[in-house]
Amino acid sequence: MKIHRLLSALALLPLLGSIAGCSSDSGVDAGEKDAKFQQDVVTGMHDSLLSDIDDLVQAGKAMQAAAPETQGRGWDAHEDADAIAATKAAWVKARVAYEHIEGALAPLFPDIDESIDFRYDDFLADPKVGADDDLFDDQGVTGMHAVERILWAPEIPQAVIDFESALPGYQAAAFPATEDEAKSFKDKLVARIVSDATTLRDQWTPQKIDVGGAFQGLVSLMNEQREKVNKASTNEEESRYSQRTMADIRDNLAGTRKIFTLFQPWLQAKEAGDHIDQEISDGFDKLDTLYSAVDGDAIPAPPATWSAESPSASDLKSPFGKLYAGVSAAVDPTSDGAIVFDMNEAASLLGFPLFKAE
Repeated sequence: MKIHRLLSALALLPLLGSIAGCSSDSGVDAGEKDAKFQQDVVTGMHDSLLSDIDDLVQAGKAMQAAAPETQGRGWDAHEDADAIAATKAAWVKARVAYEHIEGALAPLFPDIDESIDFRYDDFLADPKVGADDDLFDDQGVTGMHAVERILWAPEIPQAVIDFESALPGYQAAAFPATEDEAKSFKDKLVARIVSDATTLRDQWTPQKIDVGGAFQGLVSLMNEQREKVNKASTNEEESRYSQRTMADIRDNLAGTRKIFTLFQPWLQAKEAGDHIDQEISDGFDKLDTLYSAVDGDAIPAPPATWSAESPSASDLKSPFGKLYAGVSAAVDPTSDGAIVFDMNEAASLLGFPLFKAE
């Protein structure tokens, strides 16, 4: 019996040695796996976002090509109707492309994000800009919303005009009134978007990609969904001139979801990662369902008595109130099961910096 037990023990030694070897190498293996997952994310993010950046560049060029060319006059709403409509259509394509990439790219390229996506009031409040008397050049107030403000000038809601007219340095939105202004709009203001987008494309290299910073940007963008909705109640919303901020928010979600899929294999390989991944996917589904329930591209009009600090029960039953309440619950960074909370848990598992709500 003793000999049998000794032989059995000796037979187990190679297996135990193998297990011990695996245990001692587990840290190295985990590090190598993380490095491989990170490289896969970098490659996937580079290729995926490059497609949207290319779309942005091409849409910018189409906008510039479509902008009305006039001789001896500015724009005319009737004579230039087709050209203006084509410029608007190209603007929408550029807007969609940028909203898809905003979450990941804004923290990595803050100067370009400012130039291409600042709102009119953001620029006027910026000490580097302040008042801008020339709406059509490539300095001061620039970017998507500067172009949008001109293209939709005759259609801007009165409430938006009332809000902006109280801003220091305000200049009323208008079509180009002269041939020189029309040329400046085409060759300076719109050309600045093309230039910024081209710079973004040229600088979008794998070496520039900080996956932790990009992931934190995605979390931040989801957190901002509530603010983006609520700003409609004060006429400070993003695409306030074209009235398509709801479309912006949907595009933000679509872009964030697409980039998050690149992180899923890495997250799922972590302990408890499958559970967190499923919660995040469920959170995306909830937001998608909520956004799909809103008709059209505009955020529903807020009730006149709306207060984000203490909304009344009746106001919360309005289409705007339901949207705001749904978004607030979905992105609450302190609530387990909310998308921002769960994405922060994922960030912790992956070793990324956590998003902290201000």
